[in-house]
Amino acid sequence: MSPAWVSASLAFAAPHRKPASMVDPAAPDVLDEDKTLVADAAEDEARPDDRIDDERHDEENRLKPEYIREVRDALNVGDKGAVYDLVEPLHPADIADLIELVDEDEREVLAAAITDLMTVEVVAELNDHVREVMMEALSPEAVAGIAEQLETDDAVQLLEDLDEADQRAIIAELEPETQAAVNSALAYPEETAGRLMNRHVMAVPEHMTVGDLIDYLRVEGDLAHDFFEVFVVDASFHPVGSCALNWILTTPRNIRLTDVMKRDQTLIPAMMDQEEVALMFQKYALISAAVVDESGRLVGQMTVDDIVHIISEEAGEDALLLSGAGDGDINEPIREAYSSRVRWLVANLGTAVVASAIIAFFGAAIEELVALAVLMPIVASIGGNAGTQTMAVAVRAIATNQLTRANTWKIVGRELRVAILNGATVAVLIGIGAGVLFGWQMGVVIAIAMVINIAVSGLAGVLVPVAFERLRQDPAVASSVFVTMITDSMGFFAFLGLAVAAGLAPL
Repeated sequence: MSPAWVSASLAFAAPHRKPASMVDPAAPDVLDEDKTLVADAAEDEARPDDRIDDERHDEENRLKPEYIREVRDALNVGDKGAVYDLVEPLHPADIADLIELVDEDEREVLAAAITDLMTVEVVAELNDHVREVMMEALSPEAVAGIAEQLETDDAVQLLEDLDEADQRAIIAELEPETQAAVNSALAYPEETAGRLMNRHVMAVPEHMTVGDLIDYLRVEGDLAHDFFEVFVVDASFHPVGSCALNWILTTPRNIRLTDVMKRDQTLIPAMMDQEEVALMFQKYALISAAVVDESGRLVGQMTVDDIVHIISEEAGEDALLLSGAGDGDINEPIREAYSSRVRWLVANLGTAVVASAIIAFFGAAIEELVALAVLMPIVASIGGNAGTQTMAVAVRAIATNQLTRANTWKIVGRELRVAILNGATVAVLIGIGAGVLFGWQMGVVIAIAMVINIAVSGLAGVLVPVAFERLRQDPAVASSVFVTMITDSMGFFAFLGLAVAAGLAPL
């Protein structure tokens, strides 16, 4: 990308809008008949990004193909003014979507055309792979300028995927205070609370009264941008309680904070995995929570908006891991997508050899009775589907702490009973069909094989993820490979073995 684009489009100097809840004291008051302050209609008209524009968005709040085509047409003819006018009304999240939706070679031109609309909010909303490519094209000074305007957790997310040399060069350009915060965050492992937390925390000493706190909040200029509660700390900066904002606003000024604060807190260790943090927020219905280091000192906070991103990320990650699709990101470079997917295909190839060896062992029986070749894929396929169902339930239960060491065998027994019931139902149907076409003996054989295979699939679908979890491995990563091998192998072995044992075909 050109240096001109770097200097022009990433100045990030777009003015911040005044929150709707704030009123300019110099502006004349606008009152309705009930003496209630109302918003100025002209200002409301100037903020089209606060509502869905039907001309640009479809009913699911996605940018319409016609609108994207219009922007691309303006880019292709070089009409930067038209591009700016088309993009200017969009919310930063929609601008990020637009950048991701155009072709790679059009992103540079688009960014150069919309200049000051490329705010830090847009960069924060960009897909990780797209943002990484854009950041690598910029000078360290330009990236540092962006990072300075972001919250610490967003700045860390901006830098963590870059090469170590690029990270050092960018961090060297940051202000000393920001440098310390970013280096502290990067010292924690990825996907931990310490890496993800916001270091801007509203903390006050325990000797304060409610009135002292309100006065402090009014005069202090460097407040945390978004906070839902104030943490009360002792002299060692250990959190001893918290005060919700509504408590502060409704309590008399002379009351001490220690008399109204909530002492029972949910503290998050900085080394806790992000998935466990999300589970804590879900379990205890938290809006925000303090993050503490090994010594119990307050070092940051996690808020519910961070958790929403974590839950979405973890849910998508588990689904993609089960399928062996890697990141599953359409913006992921082809080389990375190839390497993450091909290794699981090779692993599947190896497990398929096991099933093929079983078929080869019964080769003479299959040659003698063609019906075996016709029916055996049905047994393996239905067993595979049953195993996948159980595995999905087990992986989710492990991820949400519903399946633990305390109830493992209870869940195994439950899933086995479900599998036997499913197997019996399917066995009756396939048994009748096979009996009509190939004789009653074949119907009985495939029915019994179906029950056996689905029962084994149910067991494998639970036990394989549990085994990986006991080995401290992610159950979503490799469970599908082994469950598929077990269901296919057992399906072929049960059906062909029973057919030979019943004298339908020789071994």
